[in-house]
Amino acid sequence: MLRKILLPTILIALVYGFWVSPDFKNISAGVAVFLFGMLFLEQGFQFFTGGILEKILQRTTSSIWKSLSFGIISTTLMQSSSLVSVITISFLGAGLIDLAAGVGIIFGANLGTTTGAWLIAGFGMKVKISAYAMPMLVLGIVLVFQKAKALKGIGYILAGLGFLFLGIHFMKEGFETFRETIDLTQFAVSGYSGILLFTLLGVAATVIMQSSHATLVIIITALSVGQITYENGLALAIGANIGTTITAILGSMSSNIQGKRLALAHLIFNMTTGAIAIIFIFQLVKVVDVFSNILGIDADNYTLKLAVFHTIFNLIGIMAMLPFTTQLVNFLMRVMPQKIISREKPRYLNDSSLEVPDVAIEAVHKEIVHLYDNAYRIIAHGISLHRHDIESDKELETVRVTGKKAMDINIDEEYESSIKGLFSEIITFMSKANTNMTPDQVNYMFNYRTAGREIVEAIKDIKHMHKNLSKYITSDNEHIRNEYNVLRVGVGTVLRRIEVLRNSKGDLEDVIPLEAVSVEIDQHDDYINKKLDQLIRENKITPEMATSLMNDTAYAYDIATSLVQMGLILFTNEKESGLHNAVTSINIDDDDDDDDGLVKATST
Repeated sequence: MLRKILLPTILIALVYGFWVSPDFKNISAGVAVFLFGMLFLEQGFQFFTGGILEKILQRTTSSIWKSLSFGIISTTLMQSSSLVSVITISFLGAGLIDLAAGVGIIFGANLGTTTGAWLIAGFGMKVKISAYAMPMLVLGIVLVFQKAKALKGIGYILAGLGFLFLGIHFMKEGFETFRETIDLTQFAVSGYSGILLFTLLGVAATVIMQSSHATLVIIITALSVGQITYENGLALAIGANIGTTITAILGSMSSNIQGKRLALAHLIFNMTTGAIAIIFIFQLVKVVDVFSNILGIDADNYTLKLAVFHTIFNLIGIMAMLPFTTQLVNFLMRVMPQKIISREKPRYLNDSSLEVPDVAIEAVHKEIVHLYDNAYRIIAHGISLHRHDIESDKELETVRVTGKKAMDINIDEEYESSIKGLFSEIITFMSKANTNMTPDQVNYMFNYRTAGREIVEAIKDIKHMHKNLSKYITSDNEHIRNEYNVLRVGVGTVLRRIEVLRNSKGDLEDVIPLEAVSVEIDQHDDYINKKLDQLIRENKITPEMATSLMNDTAYAYDIATSLVQMGLILFTNEKESGLHNAVTSINIDDDDDDDDGLVKATST
């Protein structure tokens, strides 16, 4: 509702400003071109994510100091705390980093973004940057139309910088002409009243433009032509710092609870920093003067002194908040508790993860594992085995003999509530994520889609098998009971081997037993055909029992095959070592079967 009201209000105000003042058009056009440049710049840097940035992030967030350093360096290089915030939220939402690491990156991003003020104040106000803007625009646009991803990314970055410089040029010219008609200094308010008023104006301007850089450019250009006082400029900078949290807040709306916690942490940090700066602003002005003298900045060079102030008060904010990072994280988890998510709802999929392909891939991987967890319970109960028995050291032969009673489970209901909807949402997410992916990334998505499909197929097969299995494992006919218990042990063995592989590092010795199932299944198929003939000839089972056993043996075969394929995709280190390809090429000897396999689990 607020957005519906806000947009028409802004448009009406802009049109009125264009009509009242031609100079206002120059300033507005400068802001618009500057923001357009920001969009181009962010788009350009996104061409270089999807691998490099993500790997660096994962390796440099193991401690709060590493996270802080990464936030400073990445924002300094990108000149966009917004992009760093969005990427951080997407990683947090996908479970790749923890909340403390995310908070550290946000702290660092706030300090890193101050370098923009230095560049604009020290470079942009002294040089006719429009002369640099034109060649950058021409070269950038030429590269944007190239097919190569790297060239296209460089093109967007060059064009973005060109638009940024051009925007600064338009704003500077607008303020210079504006000074001749209206003197903004007459609206200046001294003391804390003026500080609070201009802080609110800085917040409002940044919320509207969603760019603290744009607000700082306006402040610096206005200061450079004497349109606002130094004191008011400092207050506007404080407001811009608080207002920039709107980007993280908007970015967190499509994220999970972790992303929302990070957005709140960003707001708390910037509000605390702003409060400290407002309370001690006159003392900070003296500190700025001291540092300006050390750096050789002229006393009347308020644009550079603003950059010094912007850096100092962000640094003070980090020094004040960093020792309380753990307390802040605990506070966020307490005031924004994790909601209990029903099984059918995705845990890791959110729109913010779509921003970065590698994040989307990891989110899908985690969600497919979540899907398997739901399926594991259904399959285990479908063969009347408890998960704790499968995961224990007990011999499954012993478990199946002692477990005389079939478990009560409605597989249709379980499929509808825990599998079908979740898998549909995974497929929908994958279709959105497949755009702008490299062939390797698309291949990973295809493999995970295959794993998900195998899980669904296993559930459908267990549904067909469950009715007869529940009937015959409690049958008075010991022969049919024993044969169905063999099927139970066989499927249970596959589940056990998958859990061993899952809890290991995906090493070769853990993969081989799972791969061996394929050989064991083929051997068991030969065995059951011969055994059926014998049981029928000796009238130990009825033809009806034999037909059911043949069908259910086929279902058990399909379940085991589906689970093996799924396990090899999800729980081997394919990305690092190519282990899966190595294992599938191994020729396993028929005599190397485990004692608890499908072959050895024969009737007694």
